[in-house]
Amino acid sequence: MRFALLLLAAAAFASDPLENPGFRHFYNLEYASAREEFTRQAAADPSSADARNHIAQAILFGEMYRSGALESELVTGSNPFVRRPNLNPSPEDQLAFETAIRESMKLCEDRLRERPADIGALYGMGVAHGLRATYNYLVRKAWLSALEDATKARKLHNRVTEIDPSFVDARMVQGVHDYVVGSLPALYKAVGFLAGYRGDRERGIATLKLVGERGIRNRYDAQVLLAAIYRRERRPADAVPLVEELLQRFPRNPLFRLELAQMHADLGDKAKALRYLDSAAELKKSGTAGYQRLSEEKLAYLKGNTLFWYSDLDQALELMSFAASKASSLDLNTGAMAWMRLGQIHDLRGERDLAKAAYRSAVKYAPESEPGEESRKYLRRAYRR
Repeated sequence: MRFALLLLAAAAFASDPLENPGFRHFYNLEYASAREEFTRQAAADPSSADARNHIAQAILFGEMYRSGALESELVTGSNPFVRRPNLNPSPEDQLAFETAIRESMKLCEDRLRERPADIGALYGMGVAHGLRATYNYLVRKAWLSALEDATKARKLHNRVTEIDPSFVDARMVQGVHDYVVGSLPALYKAVGFLAGYRGDRERGIATLKLVGERGIRNRYDAQVLLAAIYRRERRPADAVPLVEELLQRFPRNPLFRLELAQMHADLGDKAKALRYLDSAAELKKSGTAGYQRLSEEKLAYLKGNTLFWYSDLDQALELMSFAASKASSLDLNTGAMAWMRLGQIHDLRGERDLAKAAYRSAVKYAPESEPGEESRKYLRRAYRR
């Protein structure tokens, strides 16, 4: 799950989110159904800012899922947060997202004018700013606007916990903000609205762990983000139990199974990694709910990529060739990665002309992506371990 680490979009519920049918769909990647349910709830309660936030959240995460931005490869490696593939929602979805956020903020503002210490309104306003931060970051590529919204969300939720220190769920934004700001280059930390917020990665991790253990509304979001951070921090052993629990709780979400495969590969357990991938393929073949959404080319890429890192180049070549040939059916990042990885396999096999052809395809497929940029380097100099 390319869990984007600027996800300050903590959902706002009055109780366990799984009591809401919309969020049962949401956490199982059924975003269209989640959006329909949240829209129905908003129509039934015109005064609910939470329902508008939920609509915006379903739109945003649905687009992230479609584009492949819910996988933790997005946050692993040494790449800074500010280099990420762009999302491209439809004009209709952009308008619906912006409308939901605007309506949510207006409802919260109205309540805060009457009661400045209204915890629900402060919390909801913070959620709306957090969602807009993620949107500005991933869709508009407006880095400074994203940081400004994220910082506003942090301040609002700080106010919530000042009023009610037992409101553990409001600490999720604080944890993510600490981790993200603590991971940013100095240039971004220097902007005016970050004054007083230096960030602290370890404090952010500790706060997310607290929310994941004791929170109610944001328990699952915190666990997902914490697992992503553990992968980024090269701590897959800490991430595995979190994702195993999430897989049991959300059986229609295949990304947790695929994520476990990558984590066990990180841990050096090739056999276990391949078992998770093979089990996902079997569940797809048997028509298990949720797994029918997995494509053959995506599974081929993931298995081929695992074999590539374990130097099983013959099998990796067959699988990656298939994935690259179907790149148009993959999300932009995975398609470009398939072509680049195919080139690397050919280079390791001493097949330089075939490698160059694959790198050119990666560049042509997604010239502004990180795999596209990296492939240009390998056109000049052959890939080596």
